[in-house]
Amino acid sequence: MKPPMNAASASARLIGALLAATLFAVAPCASAQTAATGYPSRPIRFILPFPPSGGTDILGRVLAQKLSEELGQPVVPENRPGAGGNIGAETAAKAAPDGYTVVICTTFLAVSKTLYKKLGYDPEKDLAPIGLVASNAQTLSVHPSLPSRTVKELVQLAKTHPGKVSFGTGGPGTTNDLVAQLFKFSNGVNVLIVPYKGINPATVAVLGGHVDAVVVGVASAVPHVKAGKLRTLATLAPQRSFMLPGVPTAAEAGYPELEAVLWYVMMAPAGTPQPIISRLSEVFAKIVASPDTRAKLAAVGSEPMTSTPEQFADFYRKEVARWGKVIRESGATAE
Repeated sequence: MKPPMNAASASARLIGALLAATLFAVAPCASAQTAATGYPSRPIRFILPFPPSGGTDILGRVLAQKLSEELGQPVVPENRPGAGGNIGAETAAKAAPDGYTVVICTTFLAVSKTLYKKLGYDPEKDLAPIGLVASNAQTLSVHPSLPSRTVKELVQLAKTHPGKVSFGTGGPGTTNDLVAQLFKFSNGVNVLIVPYKGINPATVAVLGGHVDAVVVGVASAVPHVKAGKLRTLATLAPQRSFMLPGVPTAAEAGYPELEAVLWYVMMAPAGTPQPIISRLSEVFAKIVASPDTRAKLAAVGSEPMTSTPEQFADFYRKEVARWGKVIRESGATAE
C-alpha cells in the first residue's frame, strides 16, 4: 500500500526550507540575555547517544569543541549508546533541567515514537528542543554487478524477480531499514530485507556481493563509488549532494516518497529555563554558520540545518507522522 504522497511531500518541502535557511540565526531578546547572565558557570555535559567514531559521535565532538569556545566553559562529550539512540536521549531527559546537560539526537527521535511500544521517556514531554544543527543525505546504492542503473530499473528488476533483490539494513527500525521497507510497499514489490547489526556491516555485505542494495549516508558511499565497488542510483534528499552532484535526487528519479534525510538536533531536559534554551539556540546557529564548522561538516557529508525550537517542534510532529505511517504499513518492530 502506497503512503499518501502529500505527507511525504509536506515533509520534503519543510526539510528543503530548513536546509535553505542554513544561515538563519536566532536573535535573543534583551530579557533572555539578562536572565541568562552568568550562564554557564561550570562544565556542560554533552551526551552522544551512539558509539565512538560513528557519524553522530564525530559531529557531536565538533560541536562540543565549538560550544566550549563560544561559552568559555568545558563541554564534556559522553557516549551513552544503546537502543537505537534512546538510552542517551533518556539519560538527558532525566537529567537536571539546569542547562548543564545537552544531547544530540537524530531521526531516531521521531521514529521511536511509533516503533517502540514503551519508551523510558517521552521525546515531546521530557526533552526541550534547542534547534536543528545538521543533516546528512542518504543514498540508494547497489552492487555494481546489478544491471539496474536507475531507481526505476531497480523497481522493475524487483518486479520481474520477486524475492530475489535484497537490501542490507542496519537493523529493524533504523532509518535505512525503514527506507528499504518503504521501497518495498510503496512500489508493491517483494524484496528481501536482511538486517545487520549496524549500517557498516550492511554496507560491507553489499560490497562483498552478499546482498544487492543498501541505503547509506553519502559520505560512506562516495569512496566506494569512486573505487567502482558501489553504484549510487539516487540521493534521498531534496537537493543533489555536493559530494555526488551527478547523481539525481529521489524526486528527480521519480520517487519523491523515498526522500529520507538524516537530521541532527540539539535537545535539553524539559524544564530547562527558556532564556538558556534561547542562548544555546543562538550559539548553535552561529556555530554551524561558521566557515570552519561548515568545512568540517562537509568532510563527513553533512550540511548545516538550523531552526528555532518552535520550528523544530512543528518539523518533528510531521516527521513522527511520516515515519509512523511507514512503521505501521511495514509492520516494523524494534528488537
